Amino acid sequence: MAVHAKTSQEVAKKVFNKESLFILDVRNQDAFQDWKIEGEKFDYLNVPYFDLLDGVEEILPQIPSDKEVLVVCAKEGSSIMIAEMLSDEGMDVSYLQGGMKSWSEYLEPVKVGDLQGGGELYQFVRIGKGCLSYMVVSNGEAAIIDSTRMTDVYVDFANKLDAKITHVFDTHLHADHISGGRTIAETTNATYWLPPKDATEVVFEYKPLEDGETVQIGQTTISIDALYSPGHTIGSTSFVIDGMYLLSGDILFIDSIGRPDLAGLAEDWVGDLRESLYSRYKELSSELIVLPAHFMVIEELNDNGTVAKKLGTLYAENHGLNIEDEQVFRDMVTKNLPPQPNAYQEIRQTNMGIMTPDEDYQREMEIGPNRCAVR
Repeated sequence: MAVHAKTSQEVAKKVFNKESLFILDVRNQDAFQDWKIEGEKFDYLNVPYFDLLDGVEEILPQIPSDKEVLVVCAKEGSSIMIAEMLSDEGMDVSYLQGGMKSWSEYLEPVKVGDLQGGGELYQFVRIGKGCLSYMVVSNGEAAIIDSTRMTDVYVDFANKLDAKITHVFDTHLHADHISGGRTIAETTNATYWLPPKDATEVVFEYKPLEDGETVQIGQTTISIDALYSPGHTIGSTSFVIDGMYLLSGDILFIDSIGRPDLAGLAEDWVGDLRESLYSRYKELSSELIVLPAHFMVIEELNDNGTVAKKLGTLYAENHGLNIEDEQVFRDMVTKNLPPQPNAYQEIRQTNMGIMTPDEDYQREMEIGPNRCAVR
């Protein structure tokens, strides 16, 4: 039997299409428990590579013959070897090309919708890490919000749409992934915007993103309106786009709310978080479609592949928006938080321009799931 390489794009399609897949993950148990490829109809077997060096015979009864089988490891090498061993036993199997490193970096562009004044809004789903970034396109111009370090994806996509990138925004100083905003701005000669309260330590030039700032895209009625919404960071800023969409950054998610502790100031910022979610957002239209900067679990994906829900629906369903007692809220977002993101201090310093790690180290810094939410 032949061993096939399967790309992250092919596996992502199975996630979006809710297809079945059996994954044999040969990483160590702790790595698998911390972070794995998620799909609504995926089944898993985790057996470390070292336990299979003497043969795969013992696990053969646990691998179904009626499902597609994918072998996964960290970088690819171990999965190729195990896939070949399974193939020698007569099984038709694939391995994930580039391993979990590749999975962590794959971006799937999904159209969110058309804008009222002409133009489109796209969401880039970083399926392996739960990061969400955005592109607004109108009349030959494009703006990008919360981009990842895989900058070529955005530049190539804009080129495909025959759009010039004129503005790049970050809703806040990210701590779980390296922003590609500055790189894209330098490559395309676009304006790079940052909330100034998050940028006190940055060592590069940027345009301060202030509350109430309006940026027009494509010389049309498409506008990006900044709304100061601190709590995840002291500078966190949301955007209302075209009066239809609320880009909530890491303040509000579909199934949770943002954590305020990634700069070590949870007690200081928890009041801001409550004010943003329980007062400032309350004043907005319940019809706004919330588009967050992250998702937590694969079930948050809609049937069309987007991660999006109306603000009114979130006020009805999201537990984090329905805690009347302020002390209960304060305790929830300052105590018993999940582990902080991998290398988050180094990621913050990289996003400030203080550190300039090489590409391999940037990959290592980002490995693992996002951990920006209160759970």
